[in-house]
Amino acid sequence: MRESWQERFAETPDVLLDARRQRTIVPVLGFAVGGDEFVTMAGPCSVETESQIMATAKHVRRMGARVLRGGAFKPRSSPYAFQGLGLEGLKLLAAAREQTGLAIVTEVMSECDVPLVAEYADILQIGSRSMENYTLLEAAARSGRPILLKRGMMATIADFLRSAQVILDNGNPNLILCERGIRTFETAMRNTFDAAGIALLKQIAHLPVIADPSHAAGHHDLVPALARIGIAAGADGLLVEVHPNPDKAWSDGEQSLDFAEFDAMMAALEPWIALRGMTLHEEMLGQRELAGLRTLEAVG
Repeated sequence: MRESWQERFAETPDVLLDARRQRTIVPVLGFAVGGDEFVTMAGPCSVETESQIMATAKHVRRMGARVLRGGAFKPRSSPYAFQGLGLEGLKLLAAAREQTGLAIVTEVMSECDVPLVAEYADILQIGSRSMENYTLLEAAARSGRPILLKRGMMATIADFLRSAQVILDNGNPNLILCERGIRTFETAMRNTFDAAGIALLKQIAHLPVIADPSHAAGHHDLVPALARIGIAAGADGLLVEVHPNPDKAWSDGEQSLDFAEFDAMMAALEPWIALRGMTLHEEMLGQRELAGLRTLEAVG
């Protein structure tokens, strides 16, 4: 007998989609992630200067982004790399929100920093290196802010769902999952983009799923193609790195799009996003028809 997904992931029951549980739609500043609207989150890897973050925020907003991403606290592989501006970076993000109306997503790295980051951010990001830091997950969940949970660099889908379960267990239903690529034997790209993981999560979990093609690719010229793949796999949105001058970025310039590249990508994605909308409509009609059949069976 074939094993069901519910049986395979039985230890994370609150994450799984079933007949009793509707898909989660996460409200953020007047819009929602996981509903009909495809949500783009865009901005630099790190908040560097006021002019850099303001220019980026205004540009991505004009091109349809709903959320400004930017790191105030940066977990880096090297202790000598730029670690972020900290509180000053949070203040610059808040000022950008004030000027553009964009929501803010930024990473929190320590449970001690959760109250501070939650004061400025609209969405708290849990980075890949922190995915299994359950103390941090618990503190972030209790902040009441929506959570963006990135898949760990070497995490299986089961590992990913366990971390999601921790957040839900701590009373926070507003959780967004993010596929950002995993580490494999392949070294041509920064990570291996798991499009099948997005398709699986959309099939078995009720939570929104967004794709991060920037960290998956590690190279700016591959980002648009991986973004298309993410949408085709069923992603509810994108998390993309954009910088006014990637060659002078303080971190992750190689994978960041400049403004012209971001514009071209967003224009090219329009038919893919429209196709996603048609697919969602068909899925909703199918669910209504199935519910009607079940009602008729119960009556009969």
